[in-house]
Amino acid sequence: MKTKSFNPDRDVADWDGPTVRYDLFKEVTVCFVIVLILVAALSAIFSSPDEHPVTVKSWSAADPADFLQTAIAELSETSATGTYGPPYTATCGLCQKIGPVSLESLAGTRIAIDTAQDFVIGPLLTLPNAPALDAAIATFKAASAKQQASWESAYATIAASPSFTGSNVKAGAYGPVGPMMSQLLAMARSGALDGALLASPQLYNTNYTKPLLFIQDGGYLASLADAQNLGGDQWGMMNETGSYPGQAWLWLYTLWYQVPPMNTSSNGDAEVWAIMMALTLLLALVPFIPGLRSIPRWTRLYRLVWRRHYRSLQ
Repeated sequence: MKTKSFNPDRDVADWDGPTVRYDLFKEVTVCFVIVLILVAALSAIFSSPDEHPVTVKSWSAADPADFLQTAIAELSETSATGTYGPPYTATCGLCQKIGPVSLESLAGTRIAIDTAQDFVIGPLLTLPNAPALDAAIATFKAASAKQQASWESAYATIAASPSFTGSNVKAGAYGPVGPMMSQLLAMARSGALDGALLASPQLYNTNYTKPLLFIQDGGYLASLADAQNLGGDQWGMMNETGSYPGQAWLWLYTLWYQVPPMNTSSNGDAEVWAIMMALTLLLALVPFIPGLRSIPRWTRLYRLVWRRHYRSLQ
């Protein structure tokens, strides 16, 4: 029977040298106890800061102008979410591609979001005993698309004024949109809008998709993130608030967002994902790639790991 020839790049020779008794269970136990003590001590000394969460209520109270500017964009479906494309909408507005392939389009609309209905009209309809508001919503919904766009544009023009504060809305050609926006602001400031956006038939709801999308469409959250060095161009994916160490194991991923062409590309997310998938595949295939798998043997790093053994052979 023909035997397979020995290949040093592929095969490992059987060890026939001396052996040393090794208590693996004891070492694992000792390491576990040491790590547990270090984690407890370092957590007490360097615990992460307890930042208050950003909610629609806190946003509308701190920056009502930004809230209303965002709300009118949601109503007109011109916000980032409204024009994003899959998985939120069917129209591929901001879809990213790898070559000619759009990964979002392949996945389809998995989390359907109608910004006008889900962020504005739907929550407003949950307010009880509001006949004037109900009439304004009915008027808006009964109007033609052209008329709705005219009202929305008129309100958006006022909201974009540098002197706009959210409480100084003058009479204008925005029909029922004005009362709707005023009621939405009041609803947000009371905290009721947070609850309406989180409404779910489930007893326990952990799906924060709608309030998160609504908040991120505005400029308030981004300004807080930039102030804490959490922006995408500030290595934000691996940073933590304040001067605390972040998730250093994410550096390889966020690194690619800082270098050309990903730092300016409209397809940056897709390109970074493709790079990371390629690197992950390369890592998984290391044992099967001739030459690459032999780097530890060529560099003789194993002699450093087992230095006590090799010293005993000298």
